[in-house]
Amino acid sequence: MKGSRALLKLMEDRGIETMFGYPGGSVIPIYDEILDSSIRHVLVRHEQCAAHMADGYARASGKTGVCLATSGPGATNLITGIGTAYADSVPMLVLTGQVASGSLGLGAFQEVDAFSLMMPVTKHNYRVLDLDHLPRAIGEGWELARTGRPGPVHIDLPVDAMNSDIDQSLLDVEIHAREQHTDYSRVPEALALIAKAKRPVIVAGGGVVGSDTSGLMVEFAERIGAGVVTPLMGIGSIPANHPLNLGPLGMHGRMSAYQAIKQTDLVIALGSKLSDRTFSSHTEPMRGCGIIHVDIDRNEFGKHGKPSVDIQGYVGDALRMFLDALPPKHDRAIWEKKVASFGGRCSCDFAFDDVPILPQRAMREINAVLKDSTIVTTDVGQNQMWAMHCLKINRPRQLISSGGFGTMGFGLPAAIGAKAACPECDVIAITGDGGLMMVAQEIATSVAEDLPVTIFLLNNGWLGMVKQWQKLFWDKRYSATNLASAQRTDFVKLAESLGAGGTRVERPGEIADALKVARESDRTHLIEVIVDPEEDVLPMLPPNPSIPLVRGRCPY
Repeated sequence: MKGSRALLKLMEDRGIETMFGYPGGSVIPIYDEILDSSIRHVLVRHEQCAAHMADGYARASGKTGVCLATSGPGATNLITGIGTAYADSVPMLVLTGQVASGSLGLGAFQEVDAFSLMMPVTKHNYRVLDLDHLPRAIGEGWELARTGRPGPVHIDLPVDAMNSDIDQSLLDVEIHAREQHTDYSRVPEALALIAKAKRPVIVAGGGVVGSDTSGLMVEFAERIGAGVVTPLMGIGSIPANHPLNLGPLGMHGRMSAYQAIKQTDLVIALGSKLSDRTFSSHTEPMRGCGIIHVDIDRNEFGKHGKPSVDIQGYVGDALRMFLDALPPKHDRAIWEKKVASFGGRCSCDFAFDDVPILPQRAMREINAVLKDSTIVTTDVGQNQMWAMHCLKINRPRQLISSGGFGTMGFGLPAAIGAKAACPECDVIAITGDGGLMMVAQEIATSVAEDLPVTIFLLNNGWLGMVKQWQKLFWDKRYSATNLASAQRTDFVKLAESLGAGGTRVERPGEIADALKVARESDRTHLIEVIVDPEEDVLPMLPPNPSIPLVRGRCPY
């Protein structure tokens, strides 16, 4: 069997139905075989977006995303998207073409050492110099992407290997999944801390969502009467209206989460990196607070510099051990009542009628149309923080956003990938004018591939988040953040020129009708909402611990 056909068969055998890519000289043999393959290929307009679409596909579905690009600039264009997935532990199979093996190192046309370039942002790399090794690379790579802490795996495919023949009997090679080291020996110590605690708080990170253990986590929280803090990656692990849900913690988190973390005597971190945005000098708990940290990746332990009971293992397994050993219910009624009061005071439901429109009102209008089946993706910046802060997300995988890497331009291609994974779902991409301009060409992809999404554009004419920092901490010295020219970009015409629909909204009362038109459309529709450029995302925890918290409109 020809190498290119063997590649696709190996993928078909693993249930891969969709991949995202862009052709070029070194991958033409693969693209020729795609014509006769059951795998759907989504033709992107830029390779970076192929990776973002595969990422959105994986996060929305829980499956492994797949992307493909040619050698040289095709491979390098993927790297930003691969780094995004790596930072947020998203399982992906990344395929790149490569020049012929005999030309490696000779400076051939579109040659680049993709193997080395991908190494820092992938779990593992393969280069298939001998076609007989292809089945093992695909088989092992497929397992590795999902084993332990998920992440991208890269396979580099020289064009001569794809044009060679392989004995079909080699395709049935048996792959033994690598065992992930776990250590649950400190579970009894953790249980003792849980029994002793009077004010426990759970930090439910992306590992809870990624491992599909949200139900167990909520059961555990209810059993011990713990408030649940959800960093950006963990949003949706507990329903928005649950009385124990304290919302997001971090630089732009909710005051309810901030108040609880300041009063807790036990932090139970589940699948959370406890990164600098979540666990900072502003948000560290009081002296003497216990910490239990459960994560499959031992490299995440100890970053906060506090003594903790570290359990290297799968979140689901640890939760089952906790639940099996715990009594039916801990009596923490006073703390549970206080947790509910924190959340009740921080509903973040703002019916502002200001013109220009305030982003809080825009999020309120999205909440009005959100169903449990709706998927929301975000870009990065103020639009992302408004979504994190205000949207009522009720299930895992409903909110998809770039966390650890903070990649502008993520929202739209991730939405297209999510729509490919879940075609029956409404998908809304919340973005800003800065992020959208980086990837606007993908509107054409969504139209051509019949993957309709709603693009909800908060247009303030600025790189809003950087401007906010310059405003609050740099004496309003605005450098290279003003995107508004004398004549604003006409985003509606831009969308229409790429085959989509478009609506411009300048008054709060117009948002609901625009959303109705977009949701009832059978094609991608952009809603450009002109928002107040002076509205900051608050509260905000400054990076400098000597500067006090900036509260803004928060009722606390």
